Amino acid sequence: MSTTRSGIEVKPVYGPDDVRQPPPPPGEYPFTRGIHPNMYLGKLWTMRQYAGFGTPRETNQRFKYLLGQGQTGLSLALDLPTQLGIDADDPEAEGEVGKVGVSIGSLADMEELFAGIPLGKVSTSMTINATAPILLAMYEEAARKQGVADDRISGTVQNDLLKEFGARGAWLFPIEPSMRLACDLIEDTVKRLPRFNPISIASHYRDAGANPAEEMAYTLCAGKAYVENLLARGLAADSFAPRLSFFFYTYTNFFEEVAKYRAGRRIWAKLLKEKYGAKEPESWRLRAACVCGGHSLTRAEPLNNIARTTLETFAVACSGLQSVFTAAYDEAFAIPTELSARTALRVQQVVAYETEVAQTVDPLGGSYFVEALTDRMEEAIGKLGEEAGRKVVSRQDRDVDVAVLPRLASRAKAEQPYRRIMLSERIEHHTAQFLDRLLANGLHPESTLIPPAGVAPDGGRGRGGGTAPYNSPRIRRCLRGCRWRRCGRRRRRLRGRDR
Repeated sequence: MSTTRSGIEVKPVYGPDDVRQPPPPPGEYPFTRGIHPNMYLGKLWTMRQYAGFGTPRETNQRFKYLLGQGQTGLSLALDLPTQLGIDADDPEAEGEVGKVGVSIGSLADMEELFAGIPLGKVSTSMTINATAPILLAMYEEAARKQGVADDRISGTVQNDLLKEFGARGAWLFPIEPSMRLACDLIEDTVKRLPRFNPISIASHYRDAGANPAEEMAYTLCAGKAYVENLLARGLAADSFAPRLSFFFYTYTNFFEEVAKYRAGRRIWAKLLKEKYGAKEPESWRLRAACVCGGHSLTRAEPLNNIARTTLETFAVACSGLQSVFTAAYDEAFAIPTELSARTALRVQQVVAYETEVAQTVDPLGGSYFVEALTDRMEEAIGKLGEEAGRKVVSRQDRDVDVAVLPRLASRAKAEQPYRRIMLSERIEHHTAQFLDRLLANGLHPESTLIPPAGVAPDGGRGRGGGTAPYNSPRIRRCLRGCRWRRCGRRRRRLRGRDR
């Protein structure tokens, strides 16, 4: 009998006896079939592509391009120095400024980033955690300078420090002060900015190696920790629970992903109502965004990633999430181009407008397989929450990381034969490109790249003698996936030095 990625057995055929009981209609507690009665019939999910690179001006241009292509919200990627509170001119930031996101070091940068973008009409999600209070303050001031009132500023800051300790690593302070700062921001924001989400409890455990059940279990346990911390401050659950949001990863395991989200909504609703005493239905709803991509994308044969993200987007649409980011097909190895970013957005638009998925609520509801899998996922998530949830919350050791690493290893092992085929094709392609460039620069491959047997790669003359060889450490890095533009600069530099 086959199993899902979470280890749940999958039967050849399902029937009525496999389902405990049919769930209530959409919009009714515990929201298995969706948090609203009409779901996408009332409003489609927000199409929010993740973007940010280089300077604020460059990212501003990409934002305007995506909005012009029909994107309905912004999602801001910030570089590592900004995430860690390091100035762009700090020596520790060398090589990282503008690399995995945009560099923001001042209010002027934030104003330039959103110049010409009406922040009173467009919501912005910022993937920022340790320095979230600072970035939110800058965003607020940039909006006010546009004349936007506080009650019209909308968006989300991730502000989830627990997952930084458990999966990602971009934290600044120990666990207790980090938790205090995160909850300070939540408490302050719910009072001042009624349309802004002060936290997006994120499931980076998935890309760190967790399976779908572990991903949901660990993320909900982090959510419980924030709720309990806020309740301990004397806040009523209904004062902040409606503003808590979540962020998940969606892979190509279509039916298991649908069941994961349905089970997660059910568990969260029961927790808020029965354990934490929330009275308002709005407090029981699990509002979630997701990324379609992550580790499911491959560097080899990148156009296949379009098929993957299409499957993942369709799974999300069948699951009833509120916001979706579809990764570009080249995102596994590069900053997306305008073409790849537009294509990723088009994937969402095709799913939304060219299929019937948005014309009915919970289109897979009633499927014996989906309903049974939802029940099994709920059981698996609940069990994991009891066994491992305390480790996610306390973070006094690395047990959670130890738990998910074997999953990452086993997943890589299962994909190894497929990826090996693609890897050999990629090596052949890059080697041909490398030799072509050598010939174009007046170097002959047979005389300069392949040393005779028993002779050192540089002809026995040490680093300073002759042309930099094919298998010198500095050149060999070029064959491991660096962009050719960068490699070309490295080769020219080495040749000049050798002369």
